[in-house]
Amino acid sequence: MHDLVQSAVQSDTASQRSQRAKRRWTEIVRDRQLYLMFLPILVWLIMFRYVPMYGLQIAFRDFRFADGISGSEWVGFEHFIKMFGSPEFFLLVRNTLLLNVYQLVFQFPAPIILALMLNEVRNRGFKRISQTLLYVPHFISWVVLGGIIIAILSPSTGIVNNLRVELFAAEPVHYLINNGWWVFWFIASGIWKSAGWGTIIYLAAISGIDPQLYEAATIDGAGKFRKIFHITLPGISGTIAILLILNLGGFIEIGFEQIYMLQNPVVREVAEVIPTYVYRAGLRGGLFSYTAGIGFFQSVVGLVLVWGANRAVKALGGSGLW
Repeated sequence: MHDLVQSAVQSDTASQRSQRAKRRWTEIVRDRQLYLMFLPILVWLIMFRYVPMYGLQIAFRDFRFADGISGSEWVGFEHFIKMFGSPEFFLLVRNTLLLNVYQLVFQFPAPIILALMLNEVRNRGFKRISQTLLYVPHFISWVVLGGIIIAILSPSTGIVNNLRVELFAAEPVHYLINNGWWVFWFIASGIWKSAGWGTIIYLAAISGIDPQLYEAATIDGAGKFRKIFHITLPGISGTIAILLILNLGGFIEIGFEQIYMLQNPVVREVAEVIPTYVYRAGLRGGLFSYTAGIGFFQSVVGLVLVWGANRAVKALGGSGLW
């Protein structure tokens, strides 16, 4: 009897699997145009994100070009032991984390605030001009923007110091060779470049909120701030949560181009981060295995942060990424 029941259960399970497979195949055929559009992205992900993972073993080998990846001597965790025992490594981690915290505190909310402000603008002409001016920096490379920022902050010819001298009769300040000022201008330049582009996502999310909610709030006598805090922000909270998770995924990473263009040896104590060190020591210094170990550590921490942030968002009632 037991065998008959077990056989019936297995038969039902096989039947359910077959039905699911048929349903899945039907959906694929139905949405074949969408899958064809996604195919180039999938090929790109495989070629440039998954295939290079083969090279991660460099972190566990004493890599030499003459021997190749598989032919280089296997040294296990030797590079990781060296990495965690180096005072310079903790300087890199500290700077990377601190600059990311500053970005999270000041740069992440900037596009949200801008989107809320633009959403309240009723003059369409002014709104379009404002949006255009805010989006433009995103399309300018950091090579150009870095040169502009260095020129603006120059102690001799920069407009910022010229205004200080003319308006306040103050002495010029060497902003980019002062640790505190360097961090300030790093965050300010990041907001300048990215905030406008980020508002596009939040404005799109705001446009999806039911207008009847605002009409009902107006009838109840709610002002602009009450509408923002009780309708707009809750309405885009899901978008904010998803972008926060993605932002935390790159928490241990930081924009290489921006830091590389603005940093100099004088402010190395606050400006040297993992990506710039990997470039200098790995590509220019030839320490491929050691810097591959640092990059591997960086990726693992990023994965843990994404997983932890997703769990936290779901625990608070959000949908998360998965």
